[in-house]
Amino acid sequence: MSPLQTVKLWLAQHVTLAKDALHIYVALMVLFGVALAFKWPLRSWKPWAAVLAVALIGEAWDLRDSMVYHTPIRLGANFHDIWNTMFWPTAILLLARFTPLLGQQAPPSTRR
Repeated sequence: MSPLQTVKLWLAQHVTLAKDALHIYVALMVLFGVALAFKWPLRSWKPWAAVLAVALIGEAWDLRDSMVYHTPIRLGANFHDIWNTMFWPTAILLLARFTPLLGQQAPPSTRR
């Protein structure tokens, strides 16, 4: 088992969260972490792209591990992980861009 898989299993067991929930937590930590670290607004595509890069790298590593350790490759599960990881960062990006909820004013055509 690779170090990444060992860490994922350890986290899932010790923080009493399902692996799907860990994807969400990691995604939000990356989104807000890079936004704070680089002073990028949440309405920017850059924090969202950082989450996507981490998700794709993680799934590529999972696929690599499947090949190296001769475990079944489940592309549906990989796609599910990416979708699950990207849902809330995408929702936050859209809310930041198109609503006043996250400090961004609505476009002038929708203000009264």
